[in-house]
Amino acid sequence: MRHRAWTLLVIVLLPLLSLAGCGLPGLSGTGTGSIRIAAQSSTESSIMANMVAALIEHELDLKTELVANLGSTTVVHQALLRGDADIAATRYTGTDLTGTLGLPVEKDPAKAGRIVKRAFKQKYQQTWFPTYGFADTYAFMVTKAFAKAHNVRTISDLKQVATTMNAGVDSSWMSRKGDGYADFVTAYGFDFKRVYPMQIGLVYDAVEAGKMQTVLGYSTDGRIRSYDLTVLQDDKQFFPPYDASMVVNDRLLARYPKLAAVLHRLDGKIDLKTMQQLNYQVDDRLLEPAVVARQFLQAHDYFRGENDNG
Repeated sequence: MRHRAWTLLVIVLLPLLSLAGCGLPGLSGTGTGSIRIAAQSSTESSIMANMVAALIEHELDLKTELVANLGSTTVVHQALLRGDADIAATRYTGTDLTGTLGLPVEKDPAKAGRIVKRAFKQKYQQTWFPTYGFADTYAFMVTKAFAKAHNVRTISDLKQVATTMNAGVDSSWMSRKGDGYADFVTAYGFDFKRVYPMQIGLVYDAVEAGKMQTVLGYSTDGRIRSYDLTVLQDDKQFFPPYDASMVVNDRLLARYPKLAAVLHRLDGKIDLKTMQQLNYQVDDRLLEPAVVARQFLQAHDYFRGENDNG
């Protein structure tokens, strides 16, 4: 009888133990022996996470794990707070200012950066690193043919033809406060004939196919090059800064005193066109993010002394 009871106990406990060993979706890399780097599901975030990982492994001979494909900045933030990740590969000033911190829109990039850096240090014991050098913000785009035909270079230039235009925009932008649809109409003083909310990934196909005359996309998207689009200048500086940076838990920096200096090597090293090109290599040429990240580091001598096949 005691043997049977033990057998039943084992049968009950084994599934529970198996469940206990499983991480949450997207958080499989939760081992304590590695530096865990969180990335959102975007191409850009994946590239930067792989770049940070490769740099750490090469320079400090430490193991890294990617906590990949997290669905939003909120999920990434919670992963760092819970200790499921140590580094957030991409955070954006505008998003964290109004979203994570719940503060008013600040359109001066330097001031926005100072606010989030100070707040993350005080509230979360996290270090907000300087920008990589690019800002991934909303941007209105048209085809090059449309830009030439209507002499369009800025968003304000659209006013003369806006009443004849269909615009495809990111669904979440329609209800945003401070830098959303309603505030845009007020700031620029015009509206489009029709505005179609859609998934961000569909806007590029829509404008290329002529179904939309302008679309609202992301300034670093590799598909800008793929579809040969013209990004219109935000001449009224309506969209707040979304400078991209990494954020690191302070306890990790304390554990590895040499880590900060290694991570700072990426400060200001990737401008907007470079990020567009890196995204393009993944989205259009179908290279793996890890390959694109490593090629960038090798091309810019981060792996000085290592042969190209290393």
